[in-house]
Amino acid sequence: MAGISLKRASDELALRDPIMATLAQRHGACRLPKRRLTPFAALARAIVFQQLAGKAAAAIHARFESLLCGEVTPEAVLALSPAHLRSAGLSQNKALSIADLAAHVRDGAIALPRLGRLGDEEIVEQLVQVRGIGRWTAEMFLIFELRRLDVWPVSDHGVRKGYQAAYGLAEAPRPAALLALGERFRPYRSVAAWYCWRAAEGDAWV
Repeated sequence: MAGISLKRASDELALRDPIMATLAQRHGACRLPKRRLTPFAALARAIVFQQLAGKAAAAIHARFESLLCGEVTPEAVLALSPAHLRSAGLSQNKALSIADLAAHVRDGAIALPRLGRLGDEEIVEQLVQVRGIGRWTAEMFLIFELRRLDVWPVSDHGVRKGYQAAYGLAEAPRPAALLALGERFRPYRSVAAWYCWRAAEGDAWV
């Protein structure tokens, strides 16, 4: 997240909002894992992990990487048939999605090295062209790979439940309502989402 540190963004939210201040006191400044994958490999991993529990997804992803001898590139993916990809434990839909992503990158429809120069919505529009990549996957890519500060994933279950827990609501806000509620966190909505994820990890405590 270029231009401003995560700590500075966390401090700013804490000054604006007493609930965010309590979350920041409990969990510290927003932290994101270090990037270790190429953009293509990160998107392929996101497809593998969709709608799966962490351990099962990690095991399938490890087998997927092994099939490619650790070189998760469009060329390596397209050298294998969908059936071969499925031998790693991928569903047919996910195997086809990863192959479609590889084809989009190879053909230049998605220029991954240049994505970082585009605005958030432009990046979402490009990525959702790929079979199996929806807005949520694109938003996770924006937050965790491109370190964009102002992404507010209103369809994310953890963000909705975390907001409910943190603010003591009777039920989780629906995406449209959460979109409006997030306006006050601009331009640091990614950091606010991170705190909502932390709140979702425990019971309501406010």
